[in-house]
Amino acid sequence: MSSLALIGIAILIIIGGLLLGAYIQYAFLAAAFFLVGTLGYKTSFMLTYGYSVVNSIVLLCVPLFIAVGLLMNQSGIGKSLVEFVSIFVGRAKCGLAVVAVVASAAFGSIAGSSLATLSCIGTIMKPRCAEAGYDRGFTAALVSCACPLGLLIPPSAHMVLYSWAGRQSLLACFLATVGPGLMLVFMLSLCSYFMLRNNPNIKVNEKIPLPQLLTLARKRTGSAIPALMMPFIVLGGIYGGFFTPTEAAAVAVLYTIPVGFFVYKKLTLRNLYDTLVETAASTGVIMVMIFCIMILSRIYIMEDLPSMITEHLKNFSDNKYVILLCTNVILLIIGMIMDDTSAILLCAPIFIPILEEFGVHPVHFAAIMGVNIGIGVLTPPTAPSLYFGSNVMKVEVAEMLPTTLKLLVFAWLPTLMAVTYIPALALWLPDTLLGGIM
Repeated sequence: MSSLALIGIAILIIIGGLLLGAYIQYAFLAAAFFLVGTLGYKTSFMLTYGYSVVNSIVLLCVPLFIAVGLLMNQSGIGKSLVEFVSIFVGRAKCGLAVVAVVASAAFGSIAGSSLATLSCIGTIMKPRCAEAGYDRGFTAALVSCACPLGLLIPPSAHMVLYSWAGRQSLLACFLATVGPGLMLVFMLSLCSYFMLRNNPNIKVNEKIPLPQLLTLARKRTGSAIPALMMPFIVLGGIYGGFFTPTEAAAVAVLYTIPVGFFVYKKLTLRNLYDTLVETAASTGVIMVMIFCIMILSRIYIMEDLPSMITEHLKNFSDNKYVILLCTNVILLIIGMIMDDTSAILLCAPIFIPILEEFGVHPVHFAAIMGVNIGIGVLTPPTAPSLYFGSNVMKVEVAEMLPTTLKLLVFAWLPTLMAVTYIPALALWLPDTLLGGIM
């Protein structure tokens, strides 16, 4: 039997395992050992390779950014960000919706985690939106669709994994997703405006006299500054050459703890302990997942799967834009059946050499993958953000689906098409700030 047929069987093993409810890392490990046994690789070699890729100082960023996200969630920072954003749009009919979107982007840029963003901003916005007359299904769907902004607005743990798996500059990958992230903030806000403008049930805030508004703005701005400083410290430190990405993640943790204890005064020793335990548990799961997926990915590369896919794509079309469309379809399907971490670890090393053959820069692909993964975490059957949002907001998924589908079609998909076919949206910022990456 040909290696391509065996790889196909391995893919069916993964899909079958997921459908049967197996943990995703074990589904990948089963597929890897199937290929090891049938293709004649030494088990000791593959296990040694898995250990070598996990034994990387860059991956220390992952538990550190997880800890930052959890600490931010416990520290009361989300509330200060929501109140800060509401100064500017609080009186518009769609004001709270825009507040939810912008606050999700701001919190995501600090926490670097979509689920931490959803947990924090969703908990804060739920009573506020209910009091203002928002439909609870709309609120839950909007916050769930905005929380993947944490995948795009840097620093992002997912871009750490992409840059590591694809051997790309981490800072370039961070900067590549800023443009799509900002476009998505605008598109989600615009969709909210059109969906809410004729809703008679929504109440708006009463007008505040200018002197009181200025006093309130000064107070809320002062409260939000310590939170907003964190991404500037991390990115500025990396870009300025003061520390490496791993050191920047450690600095972020050391910055977050005193801010939570002494500035916002919501962080306690008990919360800190619980956060460290949860960080350790999450890191363990991710590291086992990385170990299993990278073994399988290595086998695919050794069997020259990227070249096989490239030849098939060339036979189908040699047009770069058609190839990008096919890639997006494949990534969307993968995102629907896998979690975000698994999809990035599996796809980055396989698709980067394929797309480079067609003239697509790996940093451009970082932005494409970031948006695709954002859509994937919102699309059933996996849809972790959708189901987690349902749990946080105490709303049935069926109530969220109509709004979710509208936001996917009119906000997320246009952003995906824009970042795919307008490379400057992803490449302009890293090309400008990093002195040219092309």
